[in-house]
Amino acid sequence: MNNTWIILGATSAIARAFIRAEAEKGASFILCGRDTDDMAATAADAQARGSTEARVFPIDVRAPETFAPVIEAAKNIVGTINCAVFVGSMPEQSEIDADPSLIDGVVTDSFTGPANLLTQLAPIMELREQGTIVGVGSVAGDRGRLGNYVYGAAKAGFATYLSGLRNRLGRSGVHVLTVKPGPVDTSMTWGMKMPAMTTPEAAVADILKGVEKKRNVIYTAKIWFPIMTVIKLIPEPVFKKLSF
Repeated sequence: MNNTWIILGATSAIARAFIRAEAEKGASFILCGRDTDDMAATAADAQARGSTEARVFPIDVRAPETFAPVIEAAKNIVGTINCAVFVGSMPEQSEIDADPSLIDGVVTDSFTGPANLLTQLAPIMELREQGTIVGVGSVAGDRGRLGNYVYGAAKAGFATYLSGLRNRLGRSGVHVLTVKPGPVDTSMTWGMKMPAMTTPEAAVADILKGVEKKRNVIYTAKIWFPIMTVIKLIPEPVFKKLSF
């Protein structure tokens, strides 16, 4: 049976690694994002690797009216529908402090935009009683830190949304996986000095294991689970004095 992945944020480095891995299994793709030239190159590469079909849909998560063609295409997919969300934006917290108007964009990119599309896609997947949703959040959503609390708040909201969506869709056989990466070597983290940084390929390997084993929540790299467990246990009076 045909296996199709709707990829939201198809121009991200993790998305490209994910597409390469699934293309080699013969999956089909609906690639969604703003840079159509970049996605066209990814689509061609996917087909060269074994994908049965790879289509490009120009959408902007800040413009929900652009979702309609993707939702319509999903209704006409033959076989299993899956969706993986790789979008988000993370300006420096100092930039947001200087220009609070940036908050809306961060929240839309990292939470409300993807949630809007997934909410429209959910009934289609429910009716088919199968499929997988992968939502990529961040360890930043586990606790508000001095350095990126707006981005962290958006990803915390997305994680809570995915938890509720998992509760809803699990009743009809649809699997929802929440992924919480630590720093990944991508354009978003370019030039930043960050601990325990992993690669897009390593993150994708963890994601695919999570999909296969039907995990609810995973951290990647795995070291971030004990790290964030400790961070979440730090008492608030102590935590608010820390500088990270």
